[in-house]
Amino acid sequence: MKKSKLIIIIIGVLLIGCIGYFIFHKEDNKVELITEKPHYGDIATSVTATGKIQPVDTVAVGTQVSGTIQKVFVDFNSVVKKGQLLAQIDQSLFIAQVQQITANLQLAKNNLGYQQSNFNRQSELYKAGGISRADFETAKNLYDVAKDNVNSVTAQLSSAKKNLSFTNIFSPIDGTVLSRKVSEGQTVAASLNTPTLFSIARDLTKMQVQASVDEADVGNVKAGETATFTVDAFPDDVFKGTVIEVRLQPAISSNVVTYTTIINAPNVDLKLKPGMTANIIIYTNEVKKTLLISAKAIAFQPDSTLGKQYKIRKLFLGNRKGKNKNKHEGNSKSNNKSPDTIDHKKAIVWKKEGDSIIPKHIRIGLDDDINVQVVEGIKEKDEIITGVNALNQSKESKGTNSSPFMPKRGGGGGKR
Repeated sequence: MKKSKLIIIIIGVLLIGCIGYFIFHKEDNKVELITEKPHYGDIATSVTATGKIQPVDTVAVGTQVSGTIQKVFVDFNSVVKKGQLLAQIDQSLFIAQVQQITANLQLAKNNLGYQQSNFNRQSELYKAGGISRADFETAKNLYDVAKDNVNSVTAQLSSAKKNLSFTNIFSPIDGTVLSRKVSEGQTVAASLNTPTLFSIARDLTKMQVQASVDEADVGNVKAGETATFTVDAFPDDVFKGTVIEVRLQPAISSNVVTYTTIINAPNVDLKLKPGMTANIIIYTNEVKKTLLISAKAIAFQPDSTLGKQYKIRKLFLGNRKGKNKNKHEGNSKSNNKSPDTIDHKKAIVWKKEGDSIIPKHIRIGLDDDINVQVVEGIKEKDEIITGVNALNQSKESKGTNSSPFMPKRGGGGGKR
């Protein structure tokens, strides 16, 4: 019996000790508001894409005649001028064809001379009644056939000479040879498709990016918008360009629909090379020197725990007076207003004034997920709440006595 009473007394003492510890060591749960002041800066919404660097204008140089490549005068990366000889096809067969047709033309001209003389004689005899009309018409027909034959062979000779000229491959533009697809001794056949011998870029100081823009983003992309991009060869360099065209033909790969968007980019220092992969950002909307706050301020909502330290004013959700004012509060000194195309939305932020938390109705514009453009509702000097920090300060840290019923932490190097 005495043993059970002793156990009860010990349990009671431990309970009293625990209660006392929690009473005297109760943590003071205080909070600290995280605030910021609106600031002026630039903001933009953007679309990301990938693409390939290509010259603005590339010409594929081919051949219209078949034969064996006899000479090649240029190589990869050669800078060429318009009219410069690039390659030559073996001319022997074409020269022989020209010579043969030239001989045929001479025969046709000789025959024409004979038929003309015969026709003149037959014409005189017919007028004198020496021959029949049938003989006269036969002579006239032979003369006409001889004239047509000369015209036909003349046309054949012109075609043969043209084919001979096609054996010399000239550059159609000023530019740089990107690729050479033939070598000396190689045979090319132009019977069905024109074979490509060289690929020449007109001007490598002017490049373009063929970006693949997702169908979900292409609605915001328009000609004239600014774009920036990087390439793996120069990761620290940011290249600038301008959107010039959004092509309407879609490209479908693995059920993903993209649209080719052409971006012009200057390449004065020739860092950009054809075929490079570009990581592109297209700025669909931009506003310069406008009032900004963090996106966290829009998401912040005070809870009941803040009521112990601050006075929280009630949120009024009715129509605000003067919301159609022409002047934008807080942006009066900025002449850079949002474009008319931007949809201004309503939002609420919370302003700290002393020990009070005050809701402020604002109108916002662009949102890049980091900052938000403020069109009206707050000023640059306002202290806007973006979050809360919890400060847990126990009485033990302030130097209060610890509970005698709790075990003490051993000191470093002390005797036990």
